[in-house]
Amino acid sequence: MILGNLGNSLKETFNKLARLNKIDKKIAEEIIKDVQRALLQADVNVKLVMKLSENIKKRALKEEVLEGFDAKEHISKIIYEEFSNILGKVTEIELKRQNIMMVGLQGSGKTTSTAKLAKYFQRKGLKTCVICADTFRPGAYDQLSQLCKVHSIPFYGEKGNENAVDVVKNGLNEMKEYEVKIVDTAGRHALEDDLIQEMKEINAVLKPDHKFLVLDAAIGQEAEVQSRKFSEAIGITGVIITKLDGTAKGGGALSAVSETGSSIAFIGVGERIDDLEKFDPDSFISKLVGLGDLKSLMERVQESVKPDEMAVEEVLKGKFTLKEMYKQFEAINKMGPFNQLLQMIPFGGFGIDLKDKDYEKTKYKLDRYKIIMDSMTEYELENPACFDSSRIRRVAIGSGSDIAEVRDLLNYYKTLKKAFGMFKGGNIRGLPGKFMKMFGREIKI
Repeated sequence: MILGNLGNSLKETFNKLARLNKIDKKIAEEIIKDVQRALLQADVNVKLVMKLSENIKKRALKEEVLEGFDAKEHISKIIYEEFSNILGKVTEIELKRQNIMMVGLQGSGKTTSTAKLAKYFQRKGLKTCVICADTFRPGAYDQLSQLCKVHSIPFYGEKGNENAVDVVKNGLNEMKEYEVKIVDTAGRHALEDDLIQEMKEINAVLKPDHKFLVLDAAIGQEAEVQSRKFSEAIGITGVIITKLDGTAKGGGALSAVSETGSSIAFIGVGERIDDLEKFDPDSFISKLVGLGDLKSLMERVQESVKPDEMAVEEVLKGKFTLKEMYKQFEAINKMGPFNQLLQMIPFGGFGIDLKDKDYEKTKYKLDRYKIIMDSMTEYELENPACFDSSRIRRVAIGSGSDIAEVRDLLNYYKTLKKAFGMFKGGNIRGLPGKFMKMFGREIKI
């Protein structure tokens, strides 16, 4: 898995640089070998690996480490920027009335992704429906209708009608009240002439705003070939890469698609209906190099938590107290698998190395923090700056903790507050504090 093996390999490389303030040729070559090994294991094209590693090596030796930074931070910056260059730009998905056409070969996860995409738009507040135009594969109608039924997604299909174009025409007429209409088309084991003709006819009737090609991450570098073929056949506007959580070839698929000039719109990161993420290269790489993904975390909060449970807008403006942090911890349990959320938390997830996948230990620490905050007064929760030695001692006794644990909580609060401060004005500038200077660019939310 690209976020697992590749991310952990990079973190191991960064750990070698801890406390170093200068990078010489020997260290640079050792770093490059680690990066090359990690990328090749992720199935990234060899030529691209060589080009990428050469750029990193040149910059590591040529660019001076900024004052106040160590070698680890310097290399993090360079890798972040070089990876951003190969993964392309953000695909703009507007939240408006639109038609979407889903295409891909059999076994790519197209039908499941259709339901996930519909749920994505529903969470964004748009009336969304699905039309089943896969009249070729036995069971396609039953699979999609069942998925939609379970997840309360309006569905249209005509079981027994083998004319996919007619099904789309009828579906558009029947479901015209819906703002987003997603059409799942037939797949084949290969891009055959009759499939191309059918897609062209559906395209003419549907007039889609987006044509998404669905690819299984396990095909690795073959993603480049499929992207080119489908683009030449009907002209795709974006790619959805599925099953990214279950293969070591994800790096090959991601980089190969970008090499064609196509943009990656969404990535599938799990089996749950919510496990479809809008692909943002900056956020993706931030998680990859261990810098967290606060933007995605806050989007997940907004979608999963009631407005009165957490003042998201206030947090985004930098007004973040211990009380809001407590609400955030409570909300985490409602927001999906803990290991996915932990990857979005900056600075190593409470200081625990994620490569050990010791998520239970981290969850325990989070619960301990909540117990400590339960022993604080309302005034203390709203005014964290008031804590002095006597207040810390009182809270420690009241919560059955030691003083060091209370201080640890307060330090983590300061870290999160600084990180959320990046969102002021609607922008996130690289990283908090000195990292803003390092990355020197704004990432729009």
